[in-house]
Amino acid sequence: MSAVREDILENDRKEAPLTILDYDTVDLDEKNHALVIIDQTKLPNRIEILSLTSQEEIWDAIYLLKVRGAPAIGVSAAIGIYLAARSIRADDFDDFYQQYKKASDYLNSSRPTAVNLSWALKRMEGVVLDHRDSTPPEIVEILRKEALKIRQEDIEVCRSIGRYGLSLVKPGDGLLTHCNAGQLATVKYGTATAPMYLGHEQGYGFKIYCDETRPLLQGARLTSFELKSAGMDVTVLCDNMSASLMREGKIDAIFVGCDRVAANGDTANKIGTSMVALAAKRYGVPFYVCAPTSTIDLGTETGAGIVIEQRKPAEVTHMWYKEPMVADGIKVYNPAFDVTDADLITGIVTEYGIAYPPYDRSFREIFLKKEIREKVEAIVDQLETE
Repeated sequence: MSAVREDILENDRKEAPLTILDYDTVDLDEKNHALVIIDQTKLPNRIEILSLTSQEEIWDAIYLLKVRGAPAIGVSAAIGIYLAARSIRADDFDDFYQQYKKASDYLNSSRPTAVNLSWALKRMEGVVLDHRDSTPPEIVEILRKEALKIRQEDIEVCRSIGRYGLSLVKPGDGLLTHCNAGQLATVKYGTATAPMYLGHEQGYGFKIYCDETRPLLQGARLTSFELKSAGMDVTVLCDNMSASLMREGKIDAIFVGCDRVAANGDTANKIGTSMVALAAKRYGVPFYVCAPTSTIDLGTETGAGIVIEQRKPAEVTHMWYKEPMVADGIKVYNPAFDVTDADLITGIVTEYGIAYPPYDRSFREIFLKKEIREKVEAIVDQLETE
């Protein structure tokens, strides 16, 4: 059973009130063996903290967008599959792995577009296979450590993306973002918002513009909420208004996140992103995609190979409205994501540097840098244990 803790934002405490930034987006409650998340469907009006223990609860939380954002989904999956492994009763590896794989495949079916979901589950499965000579309890403990390692890495990755992204802008710039690739989509900092957070810490005085992001309003409900909580200058606009801001010269750069990057640089992000990129191209505004390397899928050649999740019609016709806004019998087109073509993207900001066209060459350089750093870190870890 899931447990819910609710914190109403309006409070009369004498000390400084909590903000959304005082809560962990995704965490492991080791005492109660639970995945702890913020229920993002309830924001910004109230904060509900969910403690999830069953696989069904975790699957639903990912599918229903209670936890969302590619990095946060990946961390949730890692913790979720560790919790699943804890409940496995097996005498040998083969029996353990058979039950483990079934649980992993089940979690992986919750959101098809976010590559971090499958990435995290594959990484955790690799840990299992690398320790086939260990006992099931030993494997479970190794999975716990790996899940917490993935969580900590997400913080470090986002901060690094923020440093590279901050090098692309200057104090006082007007920045536009779409959907929520903020702290609520990660463990800390966010991806697209990481340059904004780091710049704010250094007094850059950005003017931030958030597309509302129809139909689920992640920009209006989440991004503007968390950035305002951090003390930034934030303005919300309807999705069809961004081009007018660009034409007026109020946008100096655009930062968005993404759920999957193809090998050629095509990216899948929240629906409406490609329209922002098209307008940016027309008005000469740099358009940057912020993506950890875990989001880059070299096995998918182009955006045409990215599976786009189709959502329920009610998200368009009924959600947020007192009464339905579409007459009965009218069909609804509601893809969760669209693909932004690589030629519309100025650069892709990763934790290992900024990739520029041609992206196939840039990605090779970035993954080489990643491989070298991981080998050096492995050598250092080995020396420290000797």
